[in-house]
Amino acid sequence: MDAAVTVLFLGLLIFIGNILSRFFTLTKIPDVLFLIAIGIIIGPFLDLVEPSAFGVVGPLFTMVTLAIILFEGGLNITVEHLKKAITGTTAITAANFVAIIGICIVVMHFFAGFTIMESCMLGAILGGTAAAVVIPFTNYLNIRHDTKAILALESAIGDVLCIVILLALLNIVELKEFNAGLIVGSLISSFLIAIIIGILAGIWWSSIYHKIASIKSIFLTPAFVFIVFGFVNLLGFSGAIAALALGLTLGNLHYFKAEKFLPFLGDEVTQVELTPIEKTFFTQLVSLLKTFFFIYIGISIHFTNMEIIYIGAILTALFYLVRIVIVWFTIPRSIPASDAAIVAVMDPKGLAAAVLASMPLEVGIAAGQSIQDITYIVIFFTTLVCSVMVFLLERTAFAGVYRKLFWMFGKETPPS
Repeated sequence: MDAAVTVLFLGLLIFIGNILSRFFTLTKIPDVLFLIAIGIIIGPFLDLVEPSAFGVVGPLFTMVTLAIILFEGGLNITVEHLKKAITGTTAITAANFVAIIGICIVVMHFFAGFTIMESCMLGAILGGTAAAVVIPFTNYLNIRHDTKAILALESAIGDVLCIVILLALLNIVELKEFNAGLIVGSLISSFLIAIIIGILAGIWWSSIYHKIASIKSIFLTPAFVFIVFGFVNLLGFSGAIAALALGLTLGNLHYFKAEKFLPFLGDEVTQVELTPIEKTFFTQLVSLLKTFFFIYIGISIHFTNMEIIYIGAILTALFYLVRIVIVWFTIPRSIPASDAAIVAVMDPKGLAAAVLASMPLEVGIAAGQSIQDITYIVIFFTTLVCSVMVFLLERTAFAGVYRKLFWMFGKETPPS
């Protein structure tokens, strides 16, 4: 593609992305549907661009998007709401992850010819929820803040589970040895050390940021987010959790005093919060990255194998049916029925799944290509179902019918 045409096309995509984001705000018709559709049209249908055209930029772009979205999500979570949400988050994340692996084993092993290990790998890849879909959705929906915290934390914790479990499964295949202690140890260290580094990085940055303000660049904090994310990943821990913890710290500095956590900085340390302009910038950056990510997903989907499409549709249907049961048994009953209904439809797959989908293929797993193709189609279908269900729950009478499934939950209350 000619360079001038590429620049023109990028400009049009950014313009369209902003229009669709505003359209989403006004109508609750999700913009991600249109973005994926654009990718499908210019990719599989018109064959104007192939995923391979992105080279190493494709996977790199998904990691950048993940870092910024989780950081921005952390900025909007308060410690008070985190305390309320942590129990429900742990339960729903673990239950959803285990259920999805179980579904993949049943469907893929007994009906699609995958081995148990290959089925578990697909389940591990699809076991989380997409922060790139969930967090922007929650910003527009009229739900309680503790419900938003549950959904944001589930997407972050689920990403770590997906990464650690898939890597462990690949390691088992390579070494032909199962080590439960190693898996549990990797999970615990990936969480705890990433959280500690994210918090300490946030406290340190808040104490020195005003000293370098003379540089007058709004990109300083995003650059620092990338540094923390990349550094933690290089150490072998979760950059995603570190980015979330960094955002949570900068959004709740009154809980994270430098003299308490970093006493060597001195007693007279001045800590500054991000300005409203900087927070708005991050919101706009998330919108921009989301635009290109979902177009990239649309481009990456293969429609040539109908069996893959059928499998993706079946898995998606089962995921959402089981999600209703999971919400019933894991979410606190104090949450309003309307919020429980929203949580039940928030099971889209996205960034982490897209990044992990190629790993089995890269290490020579026999079903690697099928795993990647199924993952991309499930990302599309789960995002489609999530988007349609959110629209129905927000804008149509269907909401009253669907909420009756959660009649044991709390009564409607204003968001708090």
